Amino acid sequence: MFLAKKLIGGILDVVSNIDPSQFVPSDPPPPRRPLAYAEQNENDEERQFRKVFQQLAGDDMEVSPTELMNILNRIIGKRSDLKADGFSIESCRGMVAVMDSDSTGKLGFHEFKFLWNNIKKWQGIYISNDADCSGVISSRELSAAFKSASGFPLNDQLFQLIVRRYSDEQGNMDFDNFIGCLVRLDAMCRAFKTLDKDNNGKIKVNIQEWLQLTMHS
Repeated sequence: MFLAKKLIGGILDVVSNIDPSQFVPSDPPPPRRPLAYAEQNENDEERQFRKVFQQLAGDDMEVSPTELMNILNRIIGKRSDLKADGFSIESCRGMVAVMDSDSTGKLGFHEFKFLWNNIKKWQGIYISNDADCSGVISSRELSAAFKSASGFPLNDQLFQLIVRRYSDEQGNMDFDNFIGCLVRLDAMCRAFKTLDKDNNGKIKVNIQEWLQLTMHS
């Protein structure tokens, strides 16, 4: 019990040292719309993207964690400038969980497009911050990369927690861990903003809300 209290206290200390007003989470994906309405009101770029999505998602027009894993691993397999062990099924389950706004267990068109656009943006930031062209982001390169990617207020304690969780023993973070970390960080900040009804930087949750938020993500 003492150890649990100490651990929770440490986490709360890290969070309490962050200024919530600095959170700049990306906008959430728009709510799902009827297909007929969506197709009639899309621009040319969206129509083109929908055709690609149909090829990737199959007949059900949704991307499962396994399909997401296959898509992402095909992409990084073609890139020599991105070092990665490969996106695991567990990391893809996590990404689907935090992006799945309608709780279907899969990503619909708008959810997938939102994730895809973020990954494209973060891929460019990853490459531009890999100053030594090693294919990974070192710990000394990581702080600037995170700042460019999100503007998240990473104090030293939170930064070190992220490095220990997502980097290897040398402090290097490969591409799949970089993306997985940013997806989770973005989603948790958006969840905080949603729960912070009066925008005062504080939230109050009961045990069920806490478990639902943390276990699903």
